[in-house]
Amino acid sequence: MIFFLTVCLFVMLVPGLFARGSQDSMSSSAPNTVTWWCTLQTSIVPGIYSNLGETPFGKGLMERTGVNIQFLHPPTGGATEQFNLIVASGDLPDLMEYNWLTTYAGGPEKAFEDNVIIKLNDVISRHSPNFQAYLRANPTIDKMIRTDNGNYYNYPCIRDENNRFSTVAMIRKDWLDEYGLQVPTTYDEWHNVLTTFKNRRNIAPLTFEVSDTGGFLLYSEAIFSYGYNTKEGLYVAQDGSVRWGWADNGFRDYVSMMNRWYREGLLDPDIANLNMQQVTTKMVNGTAGASIGYIGSRMGSWLPNGKELNPNFSLVGTPIPVQRRGDVPNFSPVGSVYNFAGGNVAVTTACKNTEAAAKLLDWGYSAEGIRYYSYGTEGESYTMVNGVPTYTALVKNNPRGWTFAQGLGAYTRVNYNAPSIPDGLYNLQYYEYQEQRDALLLGAPVMHTAARTMPPTTPTPEESREYATIMNEINSYAREYLAKVVMGSESIGNWDNYIRTLNNMGLPRAIAIQTAALARYNRR
Repeated sequence: MIFFLTVCLFVMLVPGLFARGSQDSMSSSAPNTVTWWCTLQTSIVPGIYSNLGETPFGKGLMERTGVNIQFLHPPTGGATEQFNLIVASGDLPDLMEYNWLTTYAGGPEKAFEDNVIIKLNDVISRHSPNFQAYLRANPTIDKMIRTDNGNYYNYPCIRDENNRFSTVAMIRKDWLDEYGLQVPTTYDEWHNVLTTFKNRRNIAPLTFEVSDTGGFLLYSEAIFSYGYNTKEGLYVAQDGSVRWGWADNGFRDYVSMMNRWYREGLLDPDIANLNMQQVTTKMVNGTAGASIGYIGSRMGSWLPNGKELNPNFSLVGTPIPVQRRGDVPNFSPVGSVYNFAGGNVAVTTACKNTEAAAKLLDWGYSAEGIRYYSYGTEGESYTMVNGVPTYTALVKNNPRGWTFAQGLGAYTRVNYNAPSIPDGLYNLQYYEYQEQRDALLLGAPVMHTAARTMPPTTPTPEESREYATIMNEINSYAREYLAKVVMGSESIGNWDNYIRTLNNMGLPRAIAIQTAALARYNRR
């Protein structure tokens, strides 16, 4: 009763919470009309559009599929809260774009059990010929997007090989040239470069911001832990077993190195509290010389802004650092082909127009749909040049003053996750600087590392609850301990006690749950 009253009070106090959803039911019963709940990517979609349906992309999608879409968007930053309120109220839209695999408590089978979304097996076989043909031609992906019970739960965001590598460590190339240094490839070479920058420029050269998951370690380890044959979170070891990286001896060696760099003044002393804007300022104005980030939004914005202050400003992406020159890392930032974290759309139990919903979503996996999601409308947002779809000035240099990213956000859904298979070759145009295109090539030598990524397993609802209970506590404890080691307030000499504490908190049971889930996944 208390929860019900809280939900009602929250809705009354926040007018417009369910934007474009003031009808008695969020689900539409109008012929050929569906309601689609998703986050509006306000950092990408230009601000003149308050709804995806107002964009050229949204209008064109409706025109091409013949399905009218009422897009519903949560307030900026309020997606999780609104999602939970919608599910609790039972007043569901027809389509919901969400991470059903790992964010919905209990996973997709629990979402079926809770009567939130429907199993899509019959819908796909009857109304989704393009998607069905794609799955038949790609059995590995077909395996990824089903539960252990064989149930399809959403229309997924699939990344092609050209769209799975987007994060690099980057360093001031003009400074390397000034001091006669080569692009570092090993930890010792990195140490030498950072030490030179520190001594010659009187700065703490390596900087990055706190992650949105509650700690700075995730950013550093995304690049710098891989050469120690470990990574954050779960992964599949070479022997096929499930491991949790923060308990690896390799991770102990990694944080020891980072502590040494911190003590020597090579790592930003404010590393535990920085935000993205502060890191940007440091990189652009030269009070830092190396960082980690996206090839597109980071390198692509730092280069022009840095050149405004210093015409010689240049950045270079670096290979995954390793212990010895010639080593091949077992891990990298290469993403999974099934991007279960975003762009995945499920059909809810409230949907009365499943055929229209399936028609709309299936189109995204057709050749025409993939081209549209990636490039928009021919003659408007792109033209064919030597057989290659090439963005026009409306996208690249819009007269409204939009950035290239905003142009893409208005006319396509290629630069943020979508229920389709966006063409990763768009990056060759989006990355307008040669430094970015060169950095993109660093992904090819490490594409094999995706084999170590934990696949999209589906623990049972009971296992999911137990695993979440264990790991919520473990993650909080481990992140705090490891951060203290890096910053020197905790000794690496206490590592054995740290491991004992993890084990007492239930880490072996958590690994057992994931091992069982992986075994079931492998039998699919």
